[in-house]
Formats: sequence, C-alpha cells, structure tokens
Amino acid sequence: MRLTSFTDYGLRMLMRMASTPERAFSTAELAREFRLSRNHLAKIMLRLGRAGLIKTRRGGGGGAMLAHPPETIRLGTVIRLLEEGQPLVECFGADGGDCTIDRCCRLKARLRSAETTFLAELDRSTLADIALISKEPA
Repeated sequence: MRLTSFTDYGLRMLMRMASTPERAFSTAELAREFRLSRNHLAKIMLRLGRAGLIKTRRGGGGGAMLAHPPETIRLGTVIRLLEEGQPLVECFGADGGDCTIDRCCRLKARLRSAETTFLAELDRSTLADIALISKEPA
C-alpha cells in the first residue's frame, strides 16, 4: 500500500508534535523543518484540526499542538482520516470506478482484506509509539 504525500507529511507533523506534546509548533517552523510549503502544511493542519486531533491558536505563542495525549491517538485512525477519499484501487472508490471485470474479479475481496489487515495493524500502535526523539534542549 502506498500512502499519499498528504498522509506522509501529516504523519511527520504529528510525530514531531508527539515528541513534545505540551509545546505549540508554528506553521512556519514545521514547514521549514519538513521543507514543505506553508500552504500545503496548512491544508493538512486544517484536516487534522477539523477531526479534533490537533488544536491551533493564533498570534504570539500560538501554533498547533496535539489535542489529545499521543498515547491515545491510534495510527490507523490517522491514516483513515488523511487517506479519506483516496481508494486503494479504482473500484473501491465511491462511484465504483470504471472496471470492466468487476463481475468476475476475485482480486477485489483479497485487496479489501489486505487493506483491513493493514489498518488493523496500525490500530495496534499509537502516536506515542512513533514520536520523534525531541530536538528540544534538555
């Protein structure tokens, strides 16, 4: 399974936040650290914020931080959220795609099972399990 860059950067951002969960990270700081445009990062933050995984504050001392302790945020939940609307294969899409072999395909069920197993494995881990080693001075 290949994850989108949106999900990749979303996970990196959350891993960074989990390294120091009590600290707010500015958009500019995270964009610089990950060599990502602030605009792209803002889109990721918006999705995470709407889902209640992060909270943001504007102004001096503002930024984004985890809305919940990292040990309560399941990786499978994050992947499902960030990959929403990105089906594994065309026929998994909301409209069913344009597959000419759908009626006789025996691959679809196996792929669905593999996707379910993949996400179930990720549900066994939390953001705390993958938090980056803090870059903060001791």
